[in-house]
Amino acid sequence: MADYTLIDGKAISEQVKQEIAAEVTEMVANGGKRPHLAAILVGHDGGSETYVAAKVKACEACGFKSSLIRYESDVTEEELLEKVRELNADNDVDGFIVQLPLPDHISEQKVIETIDYRKDVDGFHPINVGRMSIGLPCYVSATPNGIIELLKRYQIETSGKKCVVLGRSNIVGKPMAALMMQKGYPGDATVTVCHSRSRDLVKECQEADIIIAALGQPNFVTADMVKEGAVIIDVGTTRVPSDKTKSGFKLTGDVRFDEVAPKCAFITPVPGGVGPMTIVSLMKNTLLAGKKAIYK
Repeated sequence: MADYTLIDGKAISEQVKQEIAAEVTEMVANGGKRPHLAAILVGHDGGSETYVAAKVKACEACGFKSSLIRYESDVTEEELLEKVRELNADNDVDGFIVQLPLPDHISEQKVIETIDYRKDVDGFHPINVGRMSIGLPCYVSATPNGIIELLKRYQIETSGKKCVVLGRSNIVGKPMAALMMQKGYPGDATVTVCHSRSRDLVKECQEADIIIAALGQPNFVTADMVKEGAVIIDVGTTRVPSDKTKSGFKLTGDVRFDEVAPKCAFITPVPGGVGPMTIVSLMKNTLLAGKKAIYK
């Protein structure tokens, strides 16, 4: 049984927020503009509400200006796209996000592609995704970026390691695999992406030095799938009914934590692991946008 190190995303995210706030204070003191992040929220999805509230709070902690624009779920696609174009043209707004998921009658892809890539602090625009995949400066999508930051801060060795990414979403799986393959640190890993059609998924996991689980299937990764001394990054956050919490549900990761943790060298908890880092990565991208550090 290994003594594992718990990767504390909450503590690291607080640290990063303080670093950002210090930089913003200095920018403003030198006559610079306070970075401004806007968010568009459509409808009243519980997860999205929680998430956007956390983003607004993080903006305050970082010393950013933030705006929240709300629409009911019956907003037309054209009306939403019109607002996106308006934000593109607004010089006071440095970066903005449209909170996903969107109602079925609105094309998420169309919305993403309408956002000015220079203000796309979520890193979802094809230009940012393309630049990331070939290693050019860009806004990296928040969750993968947060995971990279955790690996760095805990000085987890990645070079030459076998890394298995579970899941192939455009938001986590694909960008995560690309980042772990990049030259340099954290990167230089040998990456395998597994998904619902993968044949030897269990065998792949058993050979992995690093597993990044982003399937959205609660407790999917069990102890028999993990080798001694592995590093486990759990991206899953599924709401599972629970009679132990006030809300009647608890957040559950993709990894069966209690049985997997004793075999690990490092592991992230859910909640308190990757989640807080996702929000702080968005703040880092907003700071870069405010400084015009990536796109002049």
